[in-house]
Formats: sequence, C-alpha cells, structure tokens
Amino acid sequence: MSREIRELQEEVEDLTAHLADVLEACLHFAGVKEESLDDAVKAYIDTLDEVFEDDNGEMGYREIIKTIEFMKVKKPLLFV
Repeated sequence: MSREIRELQEEVEDLTAHLADVLEACLHFAGVKEESLDDAVKAYIDTLDEVFEDDNGEMGYREIIKTIEFMKVKKPLLFV
C-alpha cells in the first residue's frame, strides 16, 4: 500500500472519530443525558433507517434535526 493511501486512510479515520464526537455533541445539546449518549448514538443510527428508508441518502443539517426530533418522540427517555 502506498504512503499516500495510508495517509488518506488515517485522515478518514480521524474525520470519522471527529464526526462521532460531533454527533455526541449534537445529541447533548438536544437534551440527551450524558450517561445515555452511547445509547443515543446507537438509536440515532437505527433511526436513520426508519426516518429515511425511501430517501436517496442525502443528509444535511435539516435531516439531522429531523432525525433527532423523531428520536425525541420515539425515545423520550434518552432526553432530560
């Protein structure tokens, strides 16, 4: 494997970790209890399929908000 490919893979891994942190921050500010963040991240991922099963996979901030609002209705115990 070339050095350039390894560097790109490392960058993707770093960005993936950063996005996971950003998702936790979004859920925190949406009202998820700190002790429930891991469960909320899993619920968020599961909810994506439920909310957007017929969508083309485009995700912007509006879709993220829609997903979190859906979670607040379906999984209220995750939120303060």
